[in-house]
Amino acid sequence: MITLHNATLNNKRIGYSSETVFLIQLGKGSKGSYKTIRSFVGNLGQAIMHYNALNIGNGYKKRLLMPSSSKTPILDRKQS
Repeated sequence: MITLHNATLNNKRIGYSSETVFLIQLGKGSKGSYKTIRSFVGNLGQAIMHYNALNIGNGYKKRLLMPSSSKTPILDRKQS
């Protein structure tokens, strides 16, 4: 059974279901591409917890994605 959820992250309202995929990606350099290091299905809280626990430095960058969103797939992005 699919359940629907609503959340607010960085003053953005996010609607997702129990089957929505969230990706944590890591990259290096200003023009470097990102690589997915973790994925979570239907659990935004757990994805945010792991995203916040990821320490970056020395030119690395990270982002939290919800690829199924057509408006704003990038939920948060940080660079060192």
